[in-house]
Amino acid sequence: MTTNPTPAAAPTLAEQREWIGRSETRTETLAIEPVLALAATFDLDGEAVAREPLPPLWHWLYFLPRAPQHVLGADGHPALGGFLPPVPLPRRMWAGGELTFARGLRVGDSVTRTSTITDVQHKSGRTGELWFVTVEHVLTVDGETALTERHDIVYRAMPEKGQPQPPRPRLAQVAQFGRELVADPVLLFRFSALTFNGHRIHYDLDYVRDVEGYPGLIVHGPLQAMLTLELLRHARPDAKVRRFGFRGLAPLFHQDTVTVGGRDDPEAAGRIILWTGDNAGGQAMQAWADVGR
Repeated sequence: MTTNPTPAAAPTLAEQREWIGRSETRTETLAIEPVLALAATFDLDGEAVAREPLPPLWHWLYFLPRAPQHVLGADGHPALGGFLPPVPLPRRMWAGGELTFARGLRVGDSVTRTSTITDVQHKSGRTGELWFVTVEHVLTVDGETALTERHDIVYRAMPEKGQPQPPRPRLAQVAQFGRELVADPVLLFRFSALTFNGHRIHYDLDYVRDVEGYPGLIVHGPLQAMLTLELLRHARPDAKVRRFGFRGLAPLFHQDTVTVGGRDDPEAAGRIILWTGDNAGGQAMQAWADVGR
Protein backbone atom coordinates (compact mmCIF):
# COMPACT_ATOMS: atom_id res chain seq x y z
CA MET A 1 0.00 0.00 0.00
CA THR A 2 1.30 3.44 -0.90
CA THR A 3 0.64 6.57 1.06
CA ASN A 4 0.71 10.11 -0.14
CA PRO A 5 3.47 12.15 1.48
CA THR A 6 2.34 14.92 3.77
CA PRO A 7 2.78 18.29 2.04
CA ALA A 8 5.56 20.35 3.51
CA ALA A 9 4.34 23.19 5.67
CA ALA A 10 4.84 26.68 4.29
CA PRO A 11 7.75 28.48 5.95
CA THR A 12 6.70 30.66 8.86
CA LEU A 13 7.31 34.40 9.00
CA ALA A 14 10.19 33.78 11.39
CA GLU A 15 11.74 31.33 8.93
CA GLN A 16 11.23 33.75 6.02
CA ARG A 17 12.87 36.54 7.99
CA GLU A 18 16.02 34.43 8.27
CA TRP A 19 16.70 35.69 4.72
CA ILE A 20 17.18 39.23 6.08
CA GLY A 21 20.80 40.20 5.71
CA ARG A 22 21.51 37.88 2.78
CA SER A 23 23.64 39.66 0.25
CA GLU A 24 25.12 39.18 -3.21
CA THR A 25 27.60 41.28 -5.20
CA ARG A 26 28.17 41.54 -8.95
CA THR A 27 30.42 43.72 -11.06
CA GLU A 28 29.66 44.63 -14.68
CA THR A 29 30.99 46.96 -17.32
CA LEU A 30 28.15 49.05 -18.73
CA ALA A 31 27.96 48.10 -22.41
CA ILE A 32 26.54 50.40 -25.06
CA GLU A 33 24.28 47.86 -26.78
CA PRO A 34 21.46 47.85 -24.17
CA VAL A 35 21.44 51.66 -24.20
CA LEU A 36 21.09 51.77 -27.98
CA ALA A 37 18.31 49.17 -27.85
CA LEU A 38 16.29 50.94 -25.15
CA ALA A 39 16.76 54.26 -26.95
CA ALA A 40 15.33 52.67 -30.10
CA THR A 41 12.41 51.32 -28.05
CA PHE A 42 11.74 54.83 -26.73
CA ASP A 43 12.28 56.45 -30.19
CA LEU A 44 15.40 58.30 -29.02
CA ASP A 45 18.78 58.94 -30.62
CA GLY A 46 20.80 56.17 -29.01
CA GLU A 47 24.21 57.57 -29.91
CA ALA A 48 23.30 60.89 -28.29
CA VAL A 49 22.04 59.15 -25.14
CA ALA A 50 25.20 57.04 -24.90
CA ARG A 51 27.48 60.08 -25.00
CA GLU A 52 26.02 61.50 -21.79
CA PRO A 53 25.59 60.10 -18.27
CA LEU A 54 22.82 57.51 -18.43
CA PRO A 55 19.33 58.86 -17.73
CA PRO A 56 17.96 57.96 -14.29
CA LEU A 57 16.78 54.32 -14.02
CA TRP A 58 18.64 53.16 -17.12
CA HIS A 59 20.88 51.12 -14.81
CA TRP A 60 17.97 48.63 -14.86
CA LEU A 61 19.40 47.47 -18.19
CA TYR A 62 22.25 45.85 -16.27
CA PHE A 63 22.72 43.29 -13.49
CA LEU A 64 19.97 41.19 -15.04
CA PRO A 65 18.81 37.83 -13.63
CA ARG A 66 20.66 34.82 -15.04
CA ALA A 67 18.62 31.89 -13.76
CA PRO A 68 19.02 28.73 -15.90
CA GLN A 69 15.94 27.68 -17.82
CA HIS A 70 15.37 24.58 -15.68
CA VAL A 71 14.88 26.57 -12.47
CA LEU A 72 12.15 28.84 -13.83
CA GLY A 73 8.66 28.55 -12.37
CA ALA A 74 5.43 28.23 -14.31
CA ASP A 75 5.12 32.02 -14.38
CA GLY A 76 8.53 32.44 -16.06
CA HIS A 77 10.19 33.82 -12.94
CA PRO A 78 13.10 32.05 -11.22
CA ALA A 79 11.87 29.78 -8.45
CA LEU A 80 12.14 31.22 -4.96
CA GLY A 81 14.42 30.01 -2.23
CA GLY A 82 17.78 31.17 -3.59
CA PHE A 83 18.61 34.80 -2.97
CA LEU A 84 14.93 35.67 -2.40
CA PRO A 85 13.02 33.87 0.39
CA PRO A 86 10.54 31.07 -0.52
CA VAL A 87 7.41 33.17 -0.02
CA PRO A 88 4.33 30.87 -0.21
CA LEU A 89 2.30 33.02 -2.64
CA PRO A 90 2.68 32.82 -6.43
CA ARG A 91 1.74 36.27 -7.74
CA ARG A 92 4.91 38.37 -7.70
CA MET A 93 4.99 42.09 -8.55
CA TRP A 94 7.40 45.00 -8.40
CA ALA A 95 5.44 47.16 -5.96
CA GLY A 96 7.64 50.25 -5.90
CA GLY A 97 10.89 51.67 -4.68
CA GLU A 98 12.98 54.71 -3.86
CA LEU A 99 16.33 55.77 -5.28
CA THR A 100 18.99 58.35 -4.45
CA PHE A 101 21.33 59.40 -7.26
CA ALA A 102 24.77 60.53 -6.10
CA ARG A 103 26.66 60.56 -9.40
CA GLY A 104 25.98 59.68 -13.01
CA LEU A 105 26.77 56.34 -14.62
CA ARG A 106 28.34 56.21 -18.06
CA VAL A 107 28.71 53.61 -20.76
CA GLY A 108 32.06 51.90 -20.13
CA ASP A 109 31.98 52.30 -16.34
CA SER A 110 32.87 49.25 -14.25
CA VAL A 111 30.05 49.17 -11.71
CA THR A 112 29.67 46.98 -8.63
CA ARG A 113 26.17 46.29 -7.27
CA THR A 114 25.68 44.91 -3.77
CA SER A 115 22.14 43.67 -3.07
CA THR A 116 20.92 42.92 0.45
CA ILE A 117 17.55 41.69 1.71
CA THR A 118 16.58 44.18 4.39
CA ASP A 119 13.04 43.14 5.37
CA VAL A 120 10.37 40.43 5.01
CA GLN A 121 6.83 41.17 6.19
CA HIS A 122 3.47 39.36 6.11
CA LYS A 123 0.17 41.24 6.18
CA SER A 124 -3.52 40.61 5.63
CA GLY A 125 -5.69 43.31 4.10
CA ARG A 126 -8.94 43.82 2.25
CA THR A 127 -7.39 42.21 -0.83
CA GLY A 128 -6.23 39.13 1.10
CA GLU A 129 -2.87 37.82 2.24
CA LEU A 130 0.26 39.75 1.24
CA TRP A 131 3.98 39.18 1.61
CA PHE A 132 6.49 42.01 1.21
CA VAL A 133 10.20 41.61 0.55
CA THR A 134 12.52 44.63 0.54
CA VAL A 135 15.89 44.57 -1.20
CA GLU A 136 18.51 47.32 -1.03
CA HIS A 137 20.89 47.80 -3.97
CA VAL A 138 24.03 49.93 -3.75
CA LEU A 139 25.91 50.71 -6.97
CA THR A 140 29.49 51.92 -6.78
CA VAL A 141 32.12 53.06 -9.29
CA ASP A 142 35.76 53.01 -8.19
CA GLY A 143 34.56 52.60 -4.61
CA GLU A 144 32.33 55.69 -4.78
CA THR A 145 28.57 55.29 -4.34
CA ALA A 146 26.70 56.19 -7.52
CA LEU A 147 23.18 55.35 -6.38
CA THR A 148 21.22 53.54 -3.70
CA GLU A 149 17.91 51.85 -4.36
CA ARG A 150 15.19 50.31 -2.23
CA HIS A 151 13.27 47.69 -4.22
CA ASP A 152 9.86 46.64 -2.86
CA ILE A 153 8.42 43.30 -4.00
CA VAL A 154 4.88 42.15 -3.15
CA TYR A 155 3.43 38.64 -3.38
CA ARG A 156 -0.29 37.81 -3.62
CA ALA A 157 -2.49 34.76 -4.02
CA MET A 158 -4.01 33.90 -7.40
CA PRO A 159 -7.54 35.30 -7.84
CA GLU A 160 -10.69 33.21 -7.79
CA LYS A 161 -12.00 32.21 -11.20
CA GLY A 162 -14.15 34.98 -12.64
CA GLN A 163 -13.11 37.48 -9.97
CA PRO A 164 -13.47 40.96 -11.53
CA GLN A 165 -10.56 43.35 -11.74
CA PRO A 166 -11.07 46.14 -9.17
CA PRO A 167 -11.30 49.67 -10.59
CA ARG A 168 -8.25 51.89 -10.59
CA PRO A 169 -8.17 54.78 -8.13
CA ARG A 170 -9.17 58.11 -9.60
CA LEU A 171 -6.40 60.53 -10.48
CA ALA A 172 -6.60 63.65 -8.31
CA GLN A 173 -3.87 65.65 -10.09
CA VAL A 174 -4.06 67.95 -13.10
CA ALA A 175 -1.03 67.62 -15.38
CA GLN A 176 1.21 70.57 -16.27
CA PHE A 177 2.94 68.33 -18.81
CA GLY A 178 2.11 64.87 -20.10
CA ARG A 179 1.79 62.44 -22.96
CA GLU A 180 -0.27 59.46 -24.14
CA LEU A 181 0.99 56.23 -25.64
CA VAL A 182 -0.09 52.68 -26.42
CA ALA A 183 1.90 50.02 -24.57
CA ASP A 184 1.25 47.43 -27.24
CA PRO A 185 2.52 43.82 -27.10
CA VAL A 186 5.60 44.69 -29.17
CA LEU A 187 6.71 47.39 -26.71
CA LEU A 188 6.10 45.06 -23.78
CA PHE A 189 8.01 42.23 -25.45
CA ARG A 190 10.97 44.46 -26.26
CA PHE A 191 11.15 45.78 -22.69
CA SER A 192 10.94 42.23 -21.32
CA ALA A 193 13.77 41.19 -23.62
CA LEU A 194 15.92 44.19 -22.69
CA THR A 195 15.55 43.45 -18.98
CA PHE A 196 15.70 39.64 -19.43
CA ASN A 197 12.33 39.41 -17.69
CA GLY A 198 10.68 36.06 -18.35
CA HIS A 199 7.49 36.85 -16.41
CA ARG A 200 4.70 35.63 -18.68
CA ILE A 201 2.22 38.31 -17.60
CA HIS A 202 3.96 40.74 -19.97
CA TYR A 203 3.87 38.71 -23.21
CA ASP A 204 1.71 35.55 -22.90
CA LEU A 205 -1.92 36.61 -23.31
CA ASP A 206 -3.38 33.13 -22.76
CA TYR A 207 -1.41 32.72 -19.54
CA VAL A 208 -2.24 36.14 -18.13
CA ARG A 209 -5.97 35.67 -18.82
CA ASP A 210 -6.41 32.00 -17.98
CA VAL A 211 -4.02 31.62 -15.03
CA GLU A 212 -3.57 35.05 -13.45
CA GLY A 213 -7.05 36.32 -14.26
CA TYR A 214 -6.05 39.66 -15.79
CA PRO A 215 -7.87 41.06 -18.86
CA GLY A 216 -4.70 41.84 -20.79
CA LEU A 217 -0.91 41.89 -20.84
CA ILE A 218 0.46 43.89 -17.93
CA VAL A 219 2.59 46.99 -18.46
CA HIS A 220 5.78 46.51 -16.43
CA GLY A 221 6.10 48.59 -13.27
CA PRO A 222 9.74 49.47 -14.13
CA LEU A 223 8.63 50.54 -17.62
CA GLN A 224 6.01 52.85 -16.15
CA ALA A 225 8.57 54.32 -13.73
CA MET A 226 11.00 54.92 -16.61
CA LEU A 227 8.26 56.57 -18.66
CA THR A 228 7.60 59.08 -15.86
CA LEU A 229 11.27 60.10 -15.70
CA GLU A 230 11.57 60.18 -19.49
CA LEU A 231 8.61 62.57 -19.52
CA LEU A 232 10.30 64.73 -16.87
CA ARG A 233 13.61 64.63 -18.75
CA HIS A 234 12.00 66.03 -21.88
CA ALA A 235 9.63 68.47 -20.16
CA ARG A 236 12.32 69.85 -17.80
CA PRO A 237 15.66 69.15 -19.54
CA ASP A 238 17.68 71.24 -17.05
CA ALA A 239 16.31 69.45 -13.98
CA LYS A 240 18.68 66.93 -12.40
CA VAL A 241 16.97 64.14 -10.50
CA ARG A 242 18.43 63.70 -7.02
CA ARG A 243 15.85 61.32 -5.56
CA PHE A 244 12.96 59.39 -7.03
CA GLY A 245 10.23 57.25 -5.54
CA PHE A 246 7.33 55.32 -7.04
CA ARG A 247 4.52 53.00 -5.96
CA GLY A 248 2.19 50.85 -8.02
CA LEU A 249 -1.49 51.43 -7.27
CA ALA A 250 -3.19 49.30 -9.95
CA PRO A 251 -2.14 47.42 -13.09
CA LEU A 252 -2.20 48.83 -16.61
CA PHE A 253 -2.94 46.58 -19.58
CA HIS A 254 -1.84 46.53 -23.20
CA GLN A 255 -5.29 47.58 -24.42
CA ASP A 256 -5.24 50.75 -22.29
CA THR A 257 -4.31 54.16 -23.62
CA VAL A 258 -1.52 54.94 -21.17
CA THR A 259 -1.23 58.48 -19.85
CA VAL A 260 1.95 59.82 -18.22
CA GLY A 261 1.75 63.13 -16.39
CA GLY A 262 3.57 65.47 -14.08
CA ARG A 263 3.30 68.73 -12.20
CA ASP A 264 5.17 70.76 -9.60
CA ASP A 265 4.32 69.82 -6.04
CA PRO A 266 2.67 72.92 -4.54
CA GLU A 267 3.70 71.83 -1.04
CA ALA A 268 7.37 70.99 -1.62
CA ALA A 269 9.79 73.19 -3.54
CA GLY A 270 11.92 71.25 -5.98
CA ARG A 271 9.63 68.22 -6.00
CA ILE A 272 7.77 67.03 -9.10
CA ILE A 273 4.71 64.80 -8.77
CA LEU A 274 4.55 62.15 -11.50
CA TRP A 275 2.11 59.41 -12.41
CA THR A 276 0.80 56.94 -14.96
CA GLY A 277 -2.81 56.08 -15.63
CA ASP A 278 -5.41 55.64 -18.34
CA ASN A 279 -7.26 58.13 -20.50
CA ALA A 280 -10.46 57.63 -18.48
CA GLY A 281 -8.98 59.25 -15.35
CA GLY A 282 -7.75 56.12 -13.57
CA GLN A 283 -4.33 56.07 -11.90
CA ALA A 284 -1.88 53.17 -12.02
CA MET A 285 1.35 54.52 -10.52
CA GLN A 286 2.19 57.38 -8.18
CA ALA A 287 5.72 58.80 -8.27
CA TRP A 288 7.77 61.83 -7.29
CA ALA A 289 11.16 63.26 -8.09
CA ASP A 290 13.30 65.72 -6.13
CA VAL A 291 15.23 67.79 -8.64
CA GLY A 292 17.99 70.38 -8.70
CA ARG A 293 20.26 71.95 -11.30
